[in-house]
Amino acid sequence: MTKIGITETILRDAQQSQIATRMPFSDFEKSLKDLDNVGYHSLECWGGATFDSCLRYLNEDPWERLRKIKEACPKTKLQMLFRGQNLLGYRPYSDDVIDKFVECSIKNGIDIVRVFDALNDPRNLKVAMEAVKKYGGHAQGSICFTQSPVHTLEKFVELGKTLREFGADSICIKDMAGIMGPKEAFDLVKALKDEVKLPVQVHTHCTTGLAPFTLLKSVEAGADVIDTALSSLSGGTSQYPTESIVYSLRQLGYEVSFDDKMAKRANDNFKKVQDTAIKSGLLDPYVMGTKTDALIYQVPGGMLSNLIAQLKAQNAMDKFDEALAEIPRVRADLGYPPLVTPTSQITGVQAVMNVLAGRYKMITNEVKAYVRGEYGQAPGEVSQELIKLVLKGEEPKKGRFADTLEPMFQKTKEELGKKAKSDEDVLSFIAFPQQAENFFKLRENPSSAPKEQGTTVKYSIRKA
Repeated sequence: MTKIGITETILRDAQQSQIATRMPFSDFEKSLKDLDNVGYHSLECWGGATFDSCLRYLNEDPWERLRKIKEACPKTKLQMLFRGQNLLGYRPYSDDVIDKFVECSIKNGIDIVRVFDALNDPRNLKVAMEAVKKYGGHAQGSICFTQSPVHTLEKFVELGKTLREFGADSICIKDMAGIMGPKEAFDLVKALKDEVKLPVQVHTHCTTGLAPFTLLKSVEAGADVIDTALSSLSGGTSQYPTESIVYSLRQLGYEVSFDDKMAKRANDNFKKVQDTAIKSGLLDPYVMGTKTDALIYQVPGGMLSNLIAQLKAQNAMDKFDEALAEIPRVRADLGYPPLVTPTSQITGVQAVMNVLAGRYKMITNEVKAYVRGEYGQAPGEVSQELIKLVLKGEEPKKGRFADTLEPMFQKTKEELGKKAKSDEDVLSFIAFPQQAENFFKLRENPSSAPKEQGTTVKYSIRKA
């Protein structure tokens, strides 16, 4: 009987997809022991937007949050999402910072580090992958799945082989927009199993409604682990419900390590989180629906939310369809980057500006940096017209941009002085300077924190 592992995403991607990563530790603390006893392959609980959100909205130390989760879940491996050379932020960082962040992540409780790059550029993956191996973690290299004239099965498999050379312990197919169909999933999983010969994990979203078919065909093709979310925060832009896929897999004759009673107890608590988020308005019904337009525009749920927020801020929601249609055009101009942080934001914001001000009449600093090559090598050719507008005769950077960055960990540590109580504080500041600075001040003077600490107040007031 084939055994299938389950990675539970409710502590990270599920709550990031549905309630903007606004779930404080106090909301899930009582569920941790139950989650630890379910029998999961791993708990995805850190990285992605959780780090930023802890500092920016929840007045929590993300490192302390991780240590508490580890203490409460000694049996289950903890997993994080790491944006390669972009760390947990939105720009490239120096190699010494990447190395130190990986070291501290593993030291504080992370077992599995899922490393991805928004462009699938191996140069942005190597340092992080090697650091994970260096500090004794499980290095999971990621392939960001997307569709375009330049993305092929052969290219994805080639990246898988490169990740193996970097020391990958497993490969993750990361389908952030939920656009990978069942045949594409079957073919890619089988090719990776046959040619790369490493364990394969599949991550997808319910955005387009394809998820259950994609997951089952992935398992049929040999996937070892799949990502799901407990039902209270599943569906829509989140992952497929854990309980449903476990039920289905068992009926089909697969073995799944899963304690139904423990999962139900944990999910019952998350139902309360869901209810509170609905009442406060944080859980928007929009993210719960099926968005088949994503099959055309390839827009992930988080990017869609950002697009709506940007248009509302400009009082231009009447331009929504026009902006949505502009996204594929901008993506083509940028050489077909997969739409995942930070390239999804880069593409989406520029598309809105094109609609509101005229095509490339205004160009964001991020697009300029992208065209210069600071984010890495574009998968396809960048529009020559855009190159001329941005570079004005200069040549794009040919090498690895991180090689031009000066080491900054020790320098920042010396500049912070006593403000930083630990190396972890220094890393928080490097990733998010303003948010970390505010947190340090609050830590020194807790009485300055808002008196209301309830979930409802946090969710409603701090909604972005």
